Amino acid sequence: MSQIKFGTDGWRAVIAEDFTFANVARVAQATADYWNANPVSGTEKKVVVGYDRRFLSDQFARCSAEVFAGNGFQVVLTPEPTPTPSVSYAVKALGAVGGVMITASHNPPSFNGFKLKSHYGGSSDSTTCAAVESFLDRNPVSKLALPEAIKAKRVMVKDVRPAHYSALKKLVDFKLIAKSKLRFAHEALFGVGAGCFEQLLAGTTCKVTTLNAAHDPLFGGINPEPIEKNYARSQAFLRKHPHDLCLVTDGDADRVGGMDGRGNYLTTHSLICLLLHHFYANRRGKGRVVKALTTTSMVDKMCAAYGLPLVVTGVGFKYICAEMLKGDVLLGAEESGGIGFPGHIPERDGIAAGLMLLEMLAVERVSLNKLLAKLEKEFGPHRYERIDTHFPLEKRPLLMDFLKSNPPAKLLKSPLKEVQSFDGVKFIAEDSSWLMLRGSGTEPILRIYAEAGTQTNAARLVRLGVELTKQV
Repeated sequence: MSQIKFGTDGWRAVIAEDFTFANVARVAQATADYWNANPVSGTEKKVVVGYDRRFLSDQFARCSAEVFAGNGFQVVLTPEPTPTPSVSYAVKALGAVGGVMITASHNPPSFNGFKLKSHYGGSSDSTTCAAVESFLDRNPVSKLALPEAIKAKRVMVKDVRPAHYSALKKLVDFKLIAKSKLRFAHEALFGVGAGCFEQLLAGTTCKVTTLNAAHDPLFGGINPEPIEKNYARSQAFLRKHPHDLCLVTDGDADRVGGMDGRGNYLTTHSLICLLLHHFYANRRGKGRVVKALTTTSMVDKMCAAYGLPLVVTGVGFKYICAEMLKGDVLLGAEESGGIGFPGHIPERDGIAAGLMLLEMLAVERVSLNKLLAKLEKEFGPHRYERIDTHFPLEKRPLLMDFLKSNPPAKLLKSPLKEVQSFDGVKFIAEDSSWLMLRGSGTEPILRIYAEAGTQTNAARLVRLGVELTKQV
């Protein structure tokens, strides 16, 4: 029997190796046992189950629904591939004890995952995931076959997207967007977000062009992650057919990326900074700004200038979610394109982030590039670089200890100012450039991140990071 190890907000594995129907049923049973043993006051004994476009995701979702039904839960099962934030929203709106999303998000097509959502409509925290893992194999799997469960009204097949989309229209100034005449593209990366903006903006003055919308479990040969190397098809289209903006959503539509109207890449850091400026300057918002520590230091400078408190968390939106649950948060954001908003669920939502960017353009009435140039003029250029490299899991603790004990005296020419080591190790220089090394939660992968004033220097910092890995 294969070992199942939970990662950031659930379990992920390679389809047909460890991600099998038998193992999905084991995890669903453990989740059911946990929720039965730990009922949440004010919620119903109800679970929302959704899934993405990956190979057999619909069948894995049905398998999960059968287990929850067999353990006495009322199950809401989505009828077709659905964005993760739609499932998260449904968990909270329906008063469910929790939810399950069958997705591996932006990972390679060979992977699938079992993502846990808690009653508040956000990713389950580490304590919950560890507790569910501890329930594995305590009890044999109990199932109620789907046709029987539907007949007995233990499972209800329901599209949860309309309620989510309705909430999004209230979150933004939808009337302003609707009359803005914006002409934008949406790079769906073959994921579940395909068609969402067309549906949301039907009947408005906006013109939406959806790119790479086909249901392809192989994602056109890419990983459905909002990074530049995955944008080649849409970049070629935009160079021939310019738009005002191109929004990008990842495989399960909980992260956002972007390009300008001519296919030039916009980093997720740039989008985060644009939205922070929009929330402060145009929406007149106040509150704490929460960012993962791999996010651009321009956020730090903006918060200092705007008089906004800044909270820095470890990597993983569950840490940002924990801060959002405390309240008084203006914006929560992470380097990978996960952004959360006040007055919504404490969850990253790529569709909400896309609409907020449209709202910003409708208010500003100038190009994205002009808005970014204005931010750079005020806060300076910030260029980012990241690589993922193979590094043995057994050597990782030695490397982290070495880095903490032997920090470089300076990063390039700037003296070292600070070392942060609560999630990996991050070196921060006096000039605000930084270098960070952090291991993947479950794989022999080391992530090396860097930011500097020029792309050349950011690349040099990454090379320094690679050299540091050779010291152990």
